[in-house]
Formats: sequence, structure tokens, C-alpha cells
Amino acid sequence: MHLQHHTQKGGWSVRWTDISEVGVPSISKEGWNHPLPWMGIRIKDYGAFLDSISFRLASGIIMEQRGLLLSAYRFREEDSKKEIEDMIFDDKPYVSADGKEYHGLVAMLANRMVYTRTLLGYDIFVSEDFLDRPLNDFVGLTRRYLAASAGLDSIPEDEVERLKALATHQQRMD
Repeated sequence: MHLQHHTQKGGWSVRWTDISEVGVPSISKEGWNHPLPWMGIRIKDYGAFLDSISFRLASGIIMEQRGLLLSAYRFREEDSKKEIEDMIFDDKPYVSADGKEYHGLVAMLANRMVYTRTLLGYDIFVSEDFLDRPLNDFVGLTRRYLAASAGLDSIPEDEVERLKALATHQQRMD
């Protein structure tokens, strides 16, 4: 089982066992926490994710999430040793935990994921605009699936059937 997201530029999927956390990222401003309209996903190991995406999709994610990085950088709580331009255009090779080296757009995406994890706590994001329900409800459901994949909880059968129907409908629309 896995979590998947499809866009016009392609799709990605992450196995439940490769996800360590799901939540709503936030920024702090003047002592107040402001949630962002995105679902954040923290991945245990970038390798499988990076191997599964196309260059077109990597480029799309980099562009789509640029504003998210800018906001996180602007409202960071600690001074960064890197300038924002260095983060946005960081295309140095990325070496995964298993030693595989990535270059080009995929390396740029991996480096971006490192920066967003540092600033927001998550690696990849799905905009609230793409969800079929309110953000917090979707995050809650996703956490239940994550827990169920670890054998800690169960998902109600009616919810499974509804999601299967929704997925079938989405495949017909594509």
C-alpha cells in the first residue's frame, strides 16, 4: 500500500512504510504559529522517492513548492548560513543514505527536500487545493492509514469503499 499524488506533470507514490510523519507545516510570526495550506510528508529515505519520479515531475515539484520554501525561509526562527538563492538553485549532487548519487533536477529536488525539512519539518507537500476534503480531515485520515500500515489501527470498511470509488472515478477522469 502507498500514498500517491497525480498531477498533469506526472505522479509520485510513497509506500506507507517509507513515511515517518504526516502533518500540516506552519511558520512562526511574532510568536504566533500560522499553519500553511499544505499537507507535509516526511520520508524516511529519499532514495525510493527520487528513483520513482520523472525529470518533468521533479521540475514541477521544484516550481510548485518554491513559494513554500520562500515563506519558510522568510519566517525562519534561526538565522540560516545559506542565502535563499543558494537554496532555491542548489543543484549540487545529492548522495542518498545508500550511497547512490543524484544529479541535475533530481538532485535539486533532493536538496530542496533537505531545506524544507530543516525549515518546516517535512520533505514533500501536497497543496490543500488538491484534496477532496478539508486539510485537517485529510491529514487525520492519512495518519490513520499510516497507523494501519504499521498494524496500530484499522480503517473503517465504508471509508475504504468510498476511497476505492473515488480512485476509480479519478482514473476515468485521467
